[in-house]
Amino acid sequence: MHRLIPFLLALAACSSEIPLPPGTVPVYRDTSVPISSIALFDPARYAGTWYEVARFPVAFEKGCVGTTATYAPLPDGGLSVVNLCREGALDGPVKRIEGRAEVTGPGRLTVTFDQVPFLSSPYWVLWVDEGYRTAVVGVPSGRAGWILNRDPQIPADRLAAAKEILDFNGYDVSKLMTVPQGAR
Repeated sequence: MHRLIPFLLALAACSSEIPLPPGTVPVYRDTSVPISSIALFDPARYAGTWYEVARFPVAFEKGCVGTTATYAPLPDGGLSVVNLCREGALDGPVKRIEGRAEVTGPGRLTVTFDQVPFLSSPYWVLWVDEGYRTAVVGVPSGRAGWILNRDPQIPADRLAAAKEILDFNGYDVSKLMTVPQGAR
């Protein structure tokens, strides 16, 4: 558990929407640009495992590769969340954090993690392709953003579309980093 404490503290500092002193956490989005979540979001179709193929650098994921997020429907309409990543290398030790996501509006979730019960963070699904194979997620503050895919490798056309969605929502896509994934 003591190895998880720095991870949880970094998570608390970086993923929350609690105002922090200027310069403390990088912001990757021009917050003067309106941000919008997907109107026709279907939590049941969103359930399952997503591979993080690209993200903006955040302290709580520093050194993470092979990152996945798995969602499962809960009886109350929420979703359980299990995030996994490998530390440093695709064969490195696994970090795991569990929580839940509450649907708070169309394409809008509030995520809390069991290990950090006092913290919740808005998680907006900005876009999902028609087949629910690729998703773009952001946060209104612009402190984080992700491109997720159902498979470890994403086709070039869907990656380009995902980057366009981030750009449209004010994100500086030049700061986006590719996340190494192993073969499925």
